[in-house]
Amino acid sequence: MKILLLGEYSNVHNTLAKGLRELGHTVCVASDGDSWKNYPRDIDLEREKSGRLSFMWRLSKALPSMKGFDVVQLINPMFLELKAERIRPIYDRLRRANGRIVLGAFGMDHYWVSVNTDIRPLRYGDFNIGDTVRTDPEAQLYRDEWTGNAKEDLNRHIALDCDGIAAGLYEYWATYNEVHEKGRGGVEVRDKMRFIPFPIDMPQQSFTEYGGGALKLFAGISRGRSAYKGTDIMLRAARDVQAVHPGLLELRVAEGVPFDTYRRMMEGSDAILDQLYSYTPSMNSLLAMSKGIIDIGGGEPENYEILGENELRPIVNVQPTYESVYHELEQLVLHPERIAVLKRQSVEYVRRHHDHVKVARQYESFYGSLF
Repeated sequence: MKILLLGEYSNVHNTLAKGLRELGHTVCVASDGDSWKNYPRDIDLEREKSGRLSFMWRLSKALPSMKGFDVVQLINPMFLELKAERIRPIYDRLRRANGRIVLGAFGMDHYWVSVNTDIRPLRYGDFNIGDTVRTDPEAQLYRDEWTGNAKEDLNRHIALDCDGIAAGLYEYWATYNEVHEKGRGGVEVRDKMRFIPFPIDMPQQSFTEYGGGALKLFAGISRGRSAYKGTDIMLRAARDVQAVHPGLLELRVAEGVPFDTYRRMMEGSDAILDQLYSYTPSMNSLLAMSKGIIDIGGGEPENYEILGENELRPIVNVQPTYESVYHELEQLVLHPERIAVLKRQSVEYVRRHHDHVKVARQYESFYGSLF
């Protein structure tokens, strides 16, 4: 197949492209590199500081090369750095000029906001804690950004029109599973969806075993999203554990750095703090786990169930509270005999469920089912 992967989040499309190419497919990645993270791509769609007109000119030059593909996969309804009303005619052009269109349910969009605010299928998440709707400024900002406007219209247009939807995490699957709207051919949005795990390019070298001593803990902070993702709470708990047990915990923090710098800073860590309100490990956590770094974050039962994993439990699961993070982290540093086991299980977990070639085969099957 000839496949266009359009847009980027956390290296998902670049990694998937590698797996699909290893299976013999022709793949083009067109993206802005996920902004400052600067992931690799074949067609550079970074929006330069020179402004919209310069970007539109470069985009007009790139669009003719985005036709004749068997499958076009969009990372998100907002797959370009343009206003939603400008993206819609580009989507319609891609629809006419290519075979099948797949929408990624990989992150922030209208359904992620509306379903988790109004229906709340998750016990906790970006927009609710139980039956209580989150009111912190970032959550409200995303509600305003994706509700009752052109972004909502674009998301609904693509979801109703596209041929398939790929959900990369349990949470996104659970969210889109609540969307009963009928689109092209009378098919409900949720019936177009398939859960396919995020892909990870497994490291070639073996990971460094835990050699004893202080737990080396790493935390990465996304610009402007610390409170929304709960990193502020997790860091406060980690620093308090470090203060009580100074010889048992070392903490390193990276904030707003490019992907290559982030990866270098993470090397040699024993554990990573990740998203507080997640049920599942993110791309950054999965990359860490592939290197034998323990994820302290989302590891709810639903995560293991959707993967069919009945043996491994490598993730130190925390509830969305300071007390839970403090407790789980303190238990880990006080029981270092767990560390070596969790590090080995982390690598095996990613190898079983997220290896980029294994994931690419699932996409290959999904794409094939759309014809």
